[in-house]
Amino acid sequence: MSHKHTRYDVIVVGAGHAGCEAALACARLGKQTALLTFSLENVALMPCNPSIGGSGKAALVREIDALGGEMGKNCDATLMQGRMLNTRKGPAVQSLRVQLDRKFYQRRMKYVLETTPNLFLKEGLVTRLLVENSRAAGVRLRDGTTLYAPVVILATGTYLDSEIHIGDVRYPGAPQGQHPAVELARNLRELLPVVRFKTGTPPRINLRSLDYSKMMKLEGDNPLEGFSFETGSIEIEQVPCWVTYTNEATHAVVQANLHRAALYSGAITGTGPRYCPSIESKVVQFPERTGHQVFVEPEGWQTNEGYLSGLSTSLPAEVQIELLQTIPGLENAEIMRWAYAIEYDCLDPFCLESSLMTKEIAGLFCAGQINGTSGYEEAAAQGIVAGINAVRFLNGQEPITISRSQAYIGVLIDDLVTKGTTEPYRMMTSRAEHRLYLRMDNADARLTPLGYEVGLISEERYAAFTAKQEMIKREVERLKTAPVGGDPATNALLREIGTPELRHGVTLAELLRRPEVSYEQLGMLGELPDLPQTVRRAVEVLVKYEGYLRKQQAAIERFERMEERLLPKDIDYIKLRGLSREAAEKLARIRPRSLGQAARISGVSPADVNVLMIYLETQKRSEK
Repeated sequence: MSHKHTRYDVIVVGAGHAGCEAALACARLGKQTALLTFSLENVALMPCNPSIGGSGKAALVREIDALGGEMGKNCDATLMQGRMLNTRKGPAVQSLRVQLDRKFYQRRMKYVLETTPNLFLKEGLVTRLLVENSRAAGVRLRDGTTLYAPVVILATGTYLDSEIHIGDVRYPGAPQGQHPAVELARNLRELLPVVRFKTGTPPRINLRSLDYSKMMKLEGDNPLEGFSFETGSIEIEQVPCWVTYTNEATHAVVQANLHRAALYSGAITGTGPRYCPSIESKVVQFPERTGHQVFVEPEGWQTNEGYLSGLSTSLPAEVQIELLQTIPGLENAEIMRWAYAIEYDCLDPFCLESSLMTKEIAGLFCAGQINGTSGYEEAAAQGIVAGINAVRFLNGQEPITISRSQAYIGVLIDDLVTKGTTEPYRMMTSRAEHRLYLRMDNADARLTPLGYEVGLISEERYAAFTAKQEMIKREVERLKTAPVGGDPATNALLREIGTPELRHGVTLAELLRRPEVSYEQLGMLGELPDLPQTVRRAVEVLVKYEGYLRKQQAAIERFERMEERLLPKDIDYIKLRGLSREAAEKLARIRPRSLGQAARISGVSPADVNVLMIYLETQKRSEK
């Protein structure tokens, strides 16, 4: 193989959602990037549900897009249905979820990779990471080829020494019939701390074998909203999803066969995801429940294969058939692919810096499920950050660190490297302290400037972004000064809206703060400016929640003051007097970059934080 085909600036191992975003970021920032995958047919594979988004996760997709990533655009181009969840709740938890054509999603992402300058998509099984003098140097492939690069990004998903479980049947395997990465897993165990996790999927069924009269139909939203801030209107004929429920007969089948489920037989040693449990776990953990939701989701425009969300299981094949026969609408379901559980190796995320580079090996970055997370969105979010920081490492620049007060991406990465995880980590809105500020709708305001700064947002897109922000600002200011009086005509309109009459004049902003009044209804009191719907929505949120947002901003400022107090990298925590033994050991292991990060480490008490504050003050005085 010639020299130009063996040396790169960056090598990305794995072309799942993390690997795709990492490779695209590196290539778009001008670095010669090799993206390696087991199979070119499985680029951007969705081995679990054919959907993206939902609570917490939708914000991640919007944030990836705001930074200049591809996932949001790919979703908008390949979706089959979209629904905004939690619309009866506040804006902090409203979230978009889309059903995708699984194969179309893969094909489009593969085409984007193939046509991106500086990016070289290659098929090859990596068996060894090359390390020289504690620095990444390249990778070796199973066919004997060696590729060299000063930066390697591992995005290996659930393939490291992975094992499939179906009842008491177990065998080395990976999603969709692919090969496990056994040799690479052995190699990584020699270099970095490794843990064992587990996840699983439900059966896939033939949609034509279902009885839809026994299930509830779920239609998509109209109009349909996309993920990317660059997407205009989406005009498609959406497909429906369906929902049914398990029942006492279903649960009886599970109880009778628990001893045959790999999760409960002792065959599985890895820890599974608490927030995406199997049907066995649901039945055991919630014995009072008489039914659990099962969503029937189509997998593509040109296939009858469907996904049964909520019915993940590791029960034997024959029990899976018996299980479906008890569920309304699924009595005659034809199973096309068996449900299974999968165990795999991943890294202990305490071995990572906030940049997602490993502490022990310079130039080695990791992203996605190898870091102990679950989910396509979590993987892609880590991928774009790892890609950006890989390029900055090559350029001799400081890495970007996204604060947990700035984005869900910041919450995700900070949780991993500061708190670690004892199970596959899933993003949820409850993990964020400032979730009213970290809304899906304002991800562009929070992160587009950063995307522009690092070079992934174009001049044209940034100009459109600044114009949008200016429109929002002008309209909020107008509403705060535009008067509305308590005259009979106005009060008649207010009664029609269903809100109390005015006894004296107020501003439109004061009127809009009433829960029952929407921005659109202000048009009854006078003509509204011609603004895009996204601007109108942003204006309404900013006005209605101004008081709450002001309080949250004050909390963020207090939080950031703690984050700005940086801890020296060379502190000998073990010898620092006043720290508890547990705090000293954990601080020495994690080596937090700031006082704020130190305070979030489990086992570090307020008293320990005070010791660190005194240490910083002492150091500051001694430097004068």
